[in-house]
Amino acid sequence: MKFVETTVRGAFLVDPEPHADERGSFARTWSAATFESHGLNPRLAECSTSFNHRRGTLRGLHYQIAPHEEAKLVRCTHGAIHDVIVDVRPDSPSFGRWAAVELSARNRRMLYVPEGVAHGFLTLEDCTEVFYQISAGYSPEHGRGVRWNDPALAIAWPVAPAVISPRDQTFPDFRP
Repeated sequence: MKFVETTVRGAFLVDPEPHADERGSFARTWSAATFESHGLNPRLAECSTSFNHRRGTLRGLHYQIAPHEEAKLVRCTHGAIHDVIVDVRPDSPSFGRWAAVELSARNRRMLYVPEGVAHGFLTLEDCTEVFYQISAGYSPEHGRGVRWNDPALAIAWPVAPAVISPRDQTFPDFRP
């Protein structure tokens, strides 16, 4: 796996390095030892999947607060997403900064999202599925969010969202 740091401290784009032959290819997508050697949280507590019927479905921007902060490894297994992270850690040198990448079934890229960083995505195709490996269990009372269209963040979304949950529409603005 190849790790490329984003503009958000501790967040990495992870590229599998496939080995191909006449059968197809094989690539490692997870190794606790490799993640730990890069200073990333290797704990795996839960895996989740998100299926999205329509292009333009927006989910996020979500995170959990202590003591249930979670790191995530996000991969798009069908379709494509515009994946966005926002650093909400006040002590971070990249506090208030956001980064975006395209994850798709075609490019097979993954995004490692560290604890204290909000995460969300916008589907770029119908029938898009996203797979998450998560370091901590979900705790609804520790769940938080930042509004996807907060003018202070000025996130550049590639298309206008068509589907957003009421919860995600009412998250507060980010307050640096």
